[in-house]
Amino acid sequence: MALAMQGALAGVRVLDLSRILAGPWCAQNLADLGAEVIKVERPRVGDDTRSWGPPWLPDPEGQPSRDATYFAGANRGKQSLTLDIASPEGQAIVRELAAKSHIVLENYKVGDLKRYGLDYESLKAINPSLVYCSITGYGQTGPSAHKPGYDFIFQGIGGLMSVTGERDDLPGGGPQKVGVAVVDVLTGMYATVAVLAALRHAERTGEGQHIDMALLDAVVAVGATPIIAQRITGQAMPRYGNAHANMVPYHVFATSDGYMIVAAGNDGQWQAYCRGIERTDLAADERFATGSGRIIHRELLVPMLEAHMRTRPTAHWVEALEAQGIPCGPINDYAQVLDDPQVRHRELQVDLVRKDGAICPTVKSPLRLSTTPVQYDAPPPRLGEHTERVLAEVLGLSAERIAALREQGVV
Repeated sequence: MALAMQGALAGVRVLDLSRILAGPWCAQNLADLGAEVIKVERPRVGDDTRSWGPPWLPDPEGQPSRDATYFAGANRGKQSLTLDIASPEGQAIVRELAAKSHIVLENYKVGDLKRYGLDYESLKAINPSLVYCSITGYGQTGPSAHKPGYDFIFQGIGGLMSVTGERDDLPGGGPQKVGVAVVDVLTGMYATVAVLAALRHAERTGEGQHIDMALLDAVVAVGATPIIAQRITGQAMPRYGNAHANMVPYHVFATSDGYMIVAAGNDGQWQAYCRGIERTDLAADERFATGSGRIIHRELLVPMLEAHMRTRPTAHWVEALEAQGIPCGPINDYAQVLDDPQVRHRELQVDLVRKDGAICPTVKSPLRLSTTPVQYDAPPPRLGEHTERVLAEVLGLSAERIAALREQGVV
């Protein structure tokens, strides 16, 4: 009889006290890799993002449920335990669960959990090997540590928006945020790396540790390239919109029926691009023969290319340029993304079925492990769906005790 396939983190228990996106994103990564993730949520309310609708996930009859689609994006594979951690009884349950867990994730304001005896030092006394990851906006220390903040704030403070968007002198010019909460996601990914490194250390030595993750740190870290350039040159990187500072053409072009991207990164690709668009006259023009020349004459060259690219539809240009080996592609909305042949081949869309039969669409993890692949068998949980199971099976509480906790509003 074949053994059931287990994930790489099988046997690892994660106590997830986080909400919104950065912490849940980290916890979902761990769940995807096979960890048991117990998500602690406020009774009757749950994770904030459950209410961030419309749009809403459908119920079994296809009508809007109480869970927003936003919640579904970062909570696959978890168990939901409702618990009032502001109550002494709830705090005691968290401590019992922490004693039986390998990892704790939290994103409360600095000092909040210490008031409840649920900070790292308190839980370390119970479980010395515990990996405890705190995710905040500004970090655990420093003059701004007490401040609240969302992803949008850190895209601005951390410099990302200064290099994102069109030039000030062009229509629509000005700083722009990225269209998804990229700082939250990046922080969640960095947190995943840190947690797994700390877990490895704990397994070797029995020593746990506190991980201090900050959204500000993450967004500054991913800006390494423009930061280093500005330190060397003393000049801020300007916004180029969809263009590139050091490559031409590296643009979004309007076509006769939409938009597409062309990225010709060297002189050979420039020549091939000109063949693909049947403009060998531009390839022969000495002004544009080198990358430096195309940068110097950008204001002359780009309008000529823009006018020519508008003469044919996107599909024509993509076919012609791909035949020349030019990196290019359309700008898709997400329906078109899911219909892309490569995306369909990679099976990135997966529908999970909730316990009540409702369908929950999700997007697969990009983590592809050959021996311990991600298993997609647990949809984002209903609020409190696993309360009884966790309390009974993990902590061994009796049905009477659980009923009493419900009566008291603790769970």
